[in-house]
Parts: sequence; C-alpha cells; structure tokens
Amino acid sequence: MTGDPLLPNNWHDDPWDRVTEVPEDLLESSPREFRQLRGVTRTVAIVVVASVLFLGSLGWWTVGVLNPSGEPGVAVNFTVNDGDTISSVASRLHSAGIISNATIFRWYVSTKGTIALTPGYYALKPKDNAGSIVEALSTPPAQTFISVTFPEGMTVAQMAQRLSEKMTFMKPEDFMAAANSPDTASELRPKSQTSLEGLLFPDTYQISGDDTESRVVARLVSMMERVSRQVELTAGAKARGFSPYEILIIASLIEREAKVATDRSKIAQVIYNRLAKKMKLEIDASVKYGQDPAMSWTDMKATDTPYNTYINKGLPPTPIANPGKASIQAALAPFGSPPASDQACTGLPAGVKCEYLYYVLADEAGGHVFATTYEQHLLNVEKSKTAGLLP
Repeated sequence: MTGDPLLPNNWHDDPWDRVTEVPEDLLESSPREFRQLRGVTRTVAIVVVASVLFLGSLGWWTVGVLNPSGEPGVAVNFTVNDGDTISSVASRLHSAGIISNATIFRWYVSTKGTIALTPGYYALKPKDNAGSIVEALSTPPAQTFISVTFPEGMTVAQMAQRLSEKMTFMKPEDFMAAANSPDTASELRPKSQTSLEGLLFPDTYQISGDDTESRVVARLVSMMERVSRQVELTAGAKARGFSPYEILIIASLIEREAKVATDRSKIAQVIYNRLAKKMKLEIDASVKYGQDPAMSWTDMKATDTPYNTYINKGLPPTPIANPGKASIQAALAPFGSPPASDQACTGLPAGVKCEYLYYVLADEAGGHVFATTYEQHLLNVEKSKTAGLLP
C-alpha cells in the first residue's frame, strides 16, 4: 500500500496539508485595506504608549514639585499684602525660593477650590510640601502663634533682639522705640524715667502673626504689673522704706548676680546691708551695664557712669535688666542675719556683728560664698582664684 498507513483509504494529498512556511506571494495577496488597518493600529498603539509614558513622567515630575525631597528649610517671613491674588502670591513665593514652580502651585491651589488670603505675616518654610504651605496661608495671621521666651535677666535690648529672631517681621529698633516711648504706659515707671528697663516681665509669650512691637511691649508691661500685684510689691516696698521702682532695681541686680536660687535672698541682704552702711555696692553686673563688651574689666571699672557702683554710692538710676518673680520676691524678703554656724560668722573679732557684706564666686555651679569682713572676703577670693574660678 502507498501513502501514510495512518490515513484512511480514501484520503488524497492536498498542498495545504503540509505547509512549512507562509509564501511571500500569499502575504502580498492580502487585501490592501487590511494592511492599512494594521498600520493604523500600530501607529495608534505607539501614540497611546507614548502618551501614557509622557503623562506618567509629567505626573511624577508634578509630585516632585509639590513634595520636594529632603527636609524643609528654616521658616522665613512672607507677607501677604492687600489686593494680593493666588497668582501674585505664587509668583512671589517662587521668587523667594519657597516654591520651585509658580504654575504648578497655582494649579494645586485650584484643585483645593482656592484659598482666602488674609493680609499679614506668615512663617513659611522653603522647599516645604505644597499642602503645608497652603495650610499656613489658609490660617489668618491672628490665629498663627509662635512661642517667644524671654529669659530672666534679659535687658530691653536683648529682648528686642530675641523677638526679631523669632518673629522675623518685627524690628529690634521698633521694639526699642516702644520700650522708650512715654506713650507706653506703665504704672511702675516713675515720671522721671522714659526707659522700661526692668518693667518688662520675662516669660514665654504666644505672639501672633498680626502682632506689633508696641503691642508686645505693652503685654510685657502688663504682665510685670500683674506679677507686682501678686507679690504685693507696693506694700512690701513701703515696709522696707523703698519705692516699688527701687525694689525692681534691687531685683535686677539680684537677677544678674545670682546664679543659683539659694543665693538670691543672700545677695539681697548684702545689698540692703551695704546701703544701710552707706557703702558702695560694688556690683560687677551694674558696672557692665551699657558698656562696650569689648572693653577690659579694668577699663570698665575705671569708667565713671551712673551704673558704676564702684565709683558711685547708692542704687543705679534704673534697673539693669528685667527680673523674674523669684528675684523680686528675694528683694522683698532678704535673707536676714546669718546663723552662727555660717562661714561669715567664723573668727570674727569681738564686738563685730555677723552679717553679709561681701560675696564671691565659690563653685563651678555659680554658687557664692559670703563674708562679713573684708579680710574674710580676701581669703575667699584667693580660694576662688586657686580653684580656677576667677582670673
């Protein structure tokens, strides 16, 4: 039998049964419309893929613009003016380096339904994400607060500098002008004084974005008045034979001299004892007040200013700093007579009353040692020099 034994008897060969490749002429014989359709499909597919890739790249770029990599920069002041629009704000944000693309930022704001801009000052971080910037701009300045701490013992000038560092839209000179203006009322300031030195209470305050320097000064003055009532400053001063303002001068001396809490009332006692004996106070912190810090101590001590308590007797004319509540209380309640066991009472000549009249730095923590006589004081000074606490 011829042929394939697996095929049926009535099977016959057909040229289509054994195709090993598609002849070229067969492809060429395909309808022209089909070939054109296949070309169009290929083109459409390429366009679709390219579009997807482009939109994907654009999307990733946009996300990167709205969410910059890395940590945001330090907050800077940005002002929204009357008549500002999202477009003008976006342009100035870009110019200030806070955002990298004004167009994308405007588009992003439009997706949020825009925002109501309130004129005022805003603290914005360069390279922050767009959401945080929009949130900050959406919060009216009156509702934006920054904590500003004024430590005890700061001068008015130091407070002015601290405020301008925290609230960058505020100027030290404007703070100083308000603090030296007779228009700024303080019930504790004598009519003869113009400065508010010593009358601004040091504390932590919440300053709003629409505050002004004069309003901040007024708040500090008001807080000092409030504290003075709490400690009964007027009655306490009268009981000691001083004015409330003089007590604040003494409190400022204590604030600048005392480094540890237990020394405050003792330093207060030294001041009262020396005043009673008509002795010069010889307080270093007072001598340094208003002096060029570049001056040597020898030159400062030799310079005759109203605050040089080595040259002039009595209290300086104004406080030398803004005292805290503890120092005011110490000025109202000095230590009194030391106990017999106190170092200041040891080895005194017969008939000499033990009392605090001198002090000098005694340890690295800032504590002082007190003495009754000048001889005791000189020995204490030598010990401090030996310990490396004094030059």
